Amino acid sequence: MTETASSLGATQSISENTRRAYAADWKHFTRWCRITGLQPLPLDHQMIARYLDQLINTKTDDQARALPTIERRLAGLAWNYAQRGFALHRSDREISEVLSSARRQTPPTPIQKSALTTDDLIAMTATLPFDLRGLRDRAILLLAFAGGLSRAEIVGLDISPNSASDTLGWITILEQGAIVTSRSKPGWRDIEIGRGSSDQTCPVAAVETWLEFAKINSGPLFVRTTRDGNRALESRLSDKHVARLVKSTVIESGIRTDLSEKDRLALYSTKSLQAGLMASTGINTSCIEHHLGFGNTPEIQYNAGSRGRFLINLTQEAGL
Repeated sequence: MTETASSLGATQSISENTRRAYAADWKHFTRWCRITGLQPLPLDHQMIARYLDQLINTKTDDQARALPTIERRLAGLAWNYAQRGFALHRSDREISEVLSSARRQTPPTPIQKSALTTDDLIAMTATLPFDLRGLRDRAILLLAFAGGLSRAEIVGLDISPNSASDTLGWITILEQGAIVTSRSKPGWRDIEIGRGSSDQTCPVAAVETWLEFAKINSGPLFVRTTRDGNRALESRLSDKHVARLVKSTVIESGIRTDLSEKDRLALYSTKSLQAGLMASTGINTSCIEHHLGFGNTPEIQYNAGSRGRFLINLTQEAGL
């Protein structure tokens, strides 16, 4: 009786709204008992498990089938049984099995990725060394942010138009900035990336520095390096590296230290970089979409005097 007495004492403090909800749960349960020819009293854990199982599998009662509703109804039954001198044990084997089944049937809630701001990006790049690997990774982060590029688009870029099967586009570097011609799900698009206000935060300057020190003149834009980070190899970089890069620099830079490391890793990804440009400029959405090349037909040849290019420098507008 100790557990029952404890339960009775605990229920004295529940709110009126909760009391009404628990009363509705008991009404729903006793109605089910009448329909099925069962008696709600005395407490029978096997009967409770049968009731919960029917809630989960009743397709016409979507609300009841939701896991939070199942949990709430069970709490309501436990409260009502406690008022009548019975202790309902959630740990009962049959009840536990039913709840485990409900959890398996409930799809996980997708985690909404959080956008990385310009300040976040600068802090992330500051954690990188100045060897070849660091120069490459700095260029990747800045280019992905300024161009709204996915990790597949980033590693799929070449130095120039290429017929290689694994290419997803190329980069053309001009005086005012760079044009990234990228093949993504919407189709081919041209992305304008203006030069930054400082070489330290300029995505175009970062790419130029990487290419200069890596001595890359053709082929993939981003390649693997030796373990010591001092020599560039020929093989194209994996998109998994970009995913790991974002997460590792988020942790190293101390972004959102109010959260656990697990939550921080779940909250940020390459999509956070893609969303960063939208979050960091005061430019309207349609202008940014034009900048990112959605709905535009790519022009294959560019020159420094191309009209209509870089009329708005979103790189600098974002604070880079």
